[in-house]
Amino acid sequence: MTKRPNFLFIITDQHRADHLGCYGNRVVQTPNIDGIAAGGTRWDKFYVANPICMPNRASIMTGRMSSAHGARHNGIPLSKDHTTFVELLRDAGYNTGLVGKSHLQSFTGLPATNQFEAKEGLTAPSAHLRDAYKNNRHSSDYDLEVAPNWDTPLAERTYGEFYGFNHVEVCADHGDQASGDYLLWARYQHPDFNTLVGPENALPDGNINAPQAWKTAVPEELYSTSWIADRSEAWLAEQADQDEPFFLQMSFPDPHHPFTPPGRYWDMYDPADMTLPASFSQGDLPPIKAMKEAMEKGTDPRDNQNPFAVTQDEARAIIALTYGMITMIDDAIGRVLKRLESLGLTDNTVVIFTSDHGDYMGDHGLMLKLLLHYQGIIRVPFIWNDPIAPEDRALDHGLGSSIDIAATILARAGIQPFNGIQGRDLFSTEPPEAIIVEEDSQRTMTGFDRPQRVRTVVTDRYRMSLRQGEDWHELYDLESDPEETVNLYGNTKFADLSATMSETMLRRLIDLQDRAPLPAYRA
Repeated sequence: MTKRPNFLFIITDQHRADHLGCYGNRVVQTPNIDGIAAGGTRWDKFYVANPICMPNRASIMTGRMSSAHGARHNGIPLSKDHTTFVELLRDAGYNTGLVGKSHLQSFTGLPATNQFEAKEGLTAPSAHLRDAYKNNRHSSDYDLEVAPNWDTPLAERTYGEFYGFNHVEVCADHGDQASGDYLLWARYQHPDFNTLVGPENALPDGNINAPQAWKTAVPEELYSTSWIADRSEAWLAEQADQDEPFFLQMSFPDPHHPFTPPGRYWDMYDPADMTLPASFSQGDLPPIKAMKEAMEKGTDPRDNQNPFAVTQDEARAIIALTYGMITMIDDAIGRVLKRLESLGLTDNTVVIFTSDHGDYMGDHGLMLKLLLHYQGIIRVPFIWNDPIAPEDRALDHGLGSSIDIAATILARAGIQPFNGIQGRDLFSTEPPEAIIVEEDSQRTMTGFDRPQRVRTVVTDRYRMSLRQGEDWHELYDLESDPEETVNLYGNTKFADLSATMSETMLRRLIDLQDRAPLPAYRA
């Protein structure tokens, strides 16, 4: 019997595809990730199922769209009633570990943005009947990642199992605001750790002036990226003498905002050397105009999760800091890969790299994510390095989705997927004609008067996004207009194309209709 493969699944946060050397970036230094790509397969048309952290991470775990698993937006946990591919690995005898960011449950502790509102003159249902789901994920089982309550390690509160992981060491939040098990460790290493974090404790620096950016006083060795590498190395060392195969998810919360790369990574890149996206000064969609106007008037706070407009200097500074965070992650990955080799595990370990979504990073003069499904937001890296794979598949041009990750890992492990999985094995099946991206926002943002519901369809050549309740939509020819600056939707010359794309979207949405649960009757 062939020895079952191990898996090292590396995932970053808010990391667009073109912010890697192997995806054509000539500035950011990522030799270790580039090395993974050089010895494996890299997808150049790989898209998220949802461009927001929690729902897309839930889609990766389940191989299902957020409309199927229900975690539509941050703040809606992944239900434990939904099967994950990690549970199948564990069921088949794998040792499963998670080190770093999970974000399958909420970690802010903030009140819900949407709550059931009793209407005057009508009898309100009892509390347990106010949602279509009676298991509505509001119990203490779904408060495990709430950062303000994180006074004991997550492992001590999960009794040896967390969505299929039998080992968990979790880092919640981002930048030098990271929390969770990581923060418990950092405070143990440095009892006054709280005096090192946040803008109020930042080190002086007169060169950077940008929203959500400060020179952290946290040293490199105490920063979350270093901790994740350290703990991953330690867990891998424990697996070296085990008979069972392993699956390790090594999950970095960077390069997400706030932009706080520590030590030498803070000024590793000079903002003056950063090139702005070609679309920086372009874009006349209503929310883009509204965000730029809010920036000019100073009415947009720009200190939260909502996207915002930036000046040229701010964009260059944030790109430089993001590159610093990415290079720190790449150095950490290099350490772990060397450890994997020294343990004699390289020849039987599949190494996978991806991210949960992207960032505008100056596209159309914007920063962060949400609302608009430009390529920088929805297209992410996906790299698969298999020690037994042929070397002639260095680049795959087929459409791929984050829902495909689960099915591909299970196929390589020789495990049959569960009924209802919507993704495909990337190696044994043909690409679909289109990818669907879903977004259901929970709050109103600059440029809108209501929370947005968006459905996007991407083909080899085009991207179309339709919105509920708005009188404008988007259609771009990615071949002739890769910067997505010429909106073809509503142009009578492209009415046939709009109709074709609408039909393509409908067909793909039908494909993705849920096939679970199995029927209860007997044949």
